[in-house]
Amino acid sequence: MPNAQLTVDPAFRVGPADRQLFGSFVEHMGRCVYGGVYEPGHPSADPRGLRRDVLDLTREMGVSVVRYPGGNFVSGYRWEDGVGPVGDRPRRLDLAWKTIETNAFGLDEFMTWAAEAGVEPMMAVNLGTRGVAEACDLLEYANHPGGTQLSDLRRKHGAEQPYGVRLWCLGNEMDGPWQVGHKTADEYGRLAAETARAMKMIDPSISLIASGSSNRQMSTYASWEATVLEHTYEHVDYISAHTYYDPSDGDRASILASAVDMDAFITEVTATADHVGAKLRQKRKLKISFDEWNVWYQSRLQADLDRRGWVEAPALIEDDFTAVDAVVVGDLLITLLRHADRVGVACQAQLANVIAPIRTRTGGPAWRQSIFHPFALTARYARGTVLRTEPVGPTYETSRYGDVPVLDTVAVHDEETGGLAVFAVNRGPDDVPLEMDLRGLPGLHAQAHTTVAAGADPAATNTETDPERVTPRELTTPTLDGGRCTVALPATSWNLLRFAPQS
Repeated sequence: MPNAQLTVDPAFRVGPADRQLFGSFVEHMGRCVYGGVYEPGHPSADPRGLRRDVLDLTREMGVSVVRYPGGNFVSGYRWEDGVGPVGDRPRRLDLAWKTIETNAFGLDEFMTWAAEAGVEPMMAVNLGTRGVAEACDLLEYANHPGGTQLSDLRRKHGAEQPYGVRLWCLGNEMDGPWQVGHKTADEYGRLAAETARAMKMIDPSISLIASGSSNRQMSTYASWEATVLEHTYEHVDYISAHTYYDPSDGDRASILASAVDMDAFITEVTATADHVGAKLRQKRKLKISFDEWNVWYQSRLQADLDRRGWVEAPALIEDDFTAVDAVVVGDLLITLLRHADRVGVACQAQLANVIAPIRTRTGGPAWRQSIFHPFALTARYARGTVLRTEPVGPTYETSRYGDVPVLDTVAVHDEETGGLAVFAVNRGPDDVPLEMDLRGLPGLHAQAHTTVAAGADPAATNTETDPERVTPRELTTPTLDGGRCTVALPATSWNLLRFAPQS
């Protein structure tokens, strides 16, 4: 395998590595809530039923923002069902996931959990079966200080101070025919604009996210964004994007190149938003909220839904993620960072059990899946300014995306400490020597080379009985000579190279 080359220079600035890029997602789906973040009676549960082991892993993972309560679930959700005395809350049919929702965990419990986890709450409002009035009611309950029926109701329920939720999603995947209350782009755009306008009358400080395409393969893709933004551009701050990558067909070369698709998705949505902004003579640039993304074995979902009736919190799409999946997730994080100038929020879906980095057994332990590790390390070390990198190296052929680079990289420079983190993925089946030129940042020395590699068993997973089978490992630290070094990137691997100023 020929060498690859990479130059890192502080002049190649993209933008700040916003902490909001390291978000997650808690939806009332499967065991994400019940048996995941919330399980009264569990040995680790606090008096409010919050699992401390999951809270600890959430903090370790470095999650910054959590989107709630959905997802498809929100399009049929009555937020009032999840506040007040738990014994008075109704049991409902959830049409999105064909389950019974007990409402034992609701808005107030989520806000308590978010405070304990140290994350910023990101709320979604129901624009499927509800509309302007209900969204405004929820905002008044959550954010108004007091002196009104709904703000005083929150205080009666034990939250004297307003929750101060800053990020709000205007519905979820409204372009999808699977969505309860699915709408055309014009129908949704009009409703979203009126909802946004009214919500900002209540609290002008909030940031609003219009619902973009559910994925890049939708037949309405791009035209949906264009139409929705013509209605909403002046009222919103973000347009959402969602994508999942399915390894079920066994095409490893293509799944490892999933970030190529995400990169194109971000570029195209940005271009569409800028086109609408120009058409409307708007100087302000909208950002993308990439608030659902992950690897997901989607072909398994329908079987999960079909094999049962209406039950509470069934095990649903509890995928076991492999070493290869961890490499893919690491590469998707590289892509989000590379677009840090236009992607302002990102949420990996979901946090616990449901296509999640954290798995639990009801009544038992919690453990880290393989995909936990690249997320946690990126969140920990991607601090400062993102620097554009243009690696030169070999390519390989894929059936989905054609000829793609073997190497994908991004760098983050922490001006405060002088440190540098280089994130690099080797998508190929062979080790790749990477020659790095860091002369633009003189005085550095190499600190560590951490890798999550597929190794001898690309299908390896972490399980309850073997929770550390796929974990990061430290490799030989390269030596910098005159601002240059060469490092061997293992086959099919995600890598973190850290550099610090000479002491």
